[in-house]
Amino acid sequence: MKIFPLAFILFILSTSFQTNTVKPVINPEPAFIYGENLTYSLHYGIITAGLAIITLDKELYNGNTVFHAVVKANTVGLADKFFKVLDIYESYFLPSSNLPIRTIRNIHEGNYKQYNEVGFDHENNTITSQLSGEHKVPDNILDMVSSLFYLRRVDFTNFKINDIIFVNTYFGDEVFPFYIVFKGREVLETSMGKFKCLKFVPVVEPGRIFKNKDDMTFWLSDDSNKIPVRVKFDMLVGSFKCDLVSFKNQKYTLFSIVK
Repeated sequence: MKIFPLAFILFILSTSFQTNTVKPVINPEPAFIYGENLTYSLHYGIITAGLAIITLDKELYNGNTVFHAVVKANTVGLADKFFKVLDIYESYFLPSSNLPIRTIRNIHEGNYKQYNEVGFDHENNTITSQLSGEHKVPDNILDMVSSLFYLRRVDFTNFKINDIIFVNTYFGDEVFPFYIVFKGREVLETSMGKFKCLKFVPVVEPGRIFKNKDDMTFWLSDDSNKIPVRVKFDMLVGSFKCDLVSFKNQKYTLFSIVK
């Protein structure tokens, strides 16, 4: 299995990370419920370039009741005419642990298409990919979608600025080690109003898409729901911003909204 090149970068950085990496406390109860629906608008400068929707449902999979999360993103308007994108990511994960048991990646970007399904065997630390077969993977590996919901279960009460969460994910048929740096709390102004937020900077791989390793930032609502409010990318081709524009069926009242 080809290991994502970011692993080498993270290995070099790991000495400085070790003093700040924390083992997070995971809330036993999820911060989300079946039926949750989140909608986002993607902006490239002043241009509205896309729409993303995250839905969460309940399904029976191999005799187990699981969460089924779907992230669907597509271009709109002029962006859709110049370079059409329709990407769908799905994750089936266990309510008790957030560990995925199946993930689907179905992408259409211009003339490029790819479809892949990956099954997870956490007892034997293996995955089975339709595209590349069976591979050994680290303990408790997540996919990109389930890792988002995993973060929403973390108790950030005692986190300090620059504390780091480490997770292993499987994405694009590669192991993707992920360091997520907590950058504190701030009030974020959006088209829906002001939100009290938790701010994070994941370490990304410079060179492919990003100029620097800290060119991605995301914010979660600073309440029991921990809803993603904004994601910002500073990329080689420019800056993108993905903002929450509607939400429904949250588990808790959103007390993070500033009146």
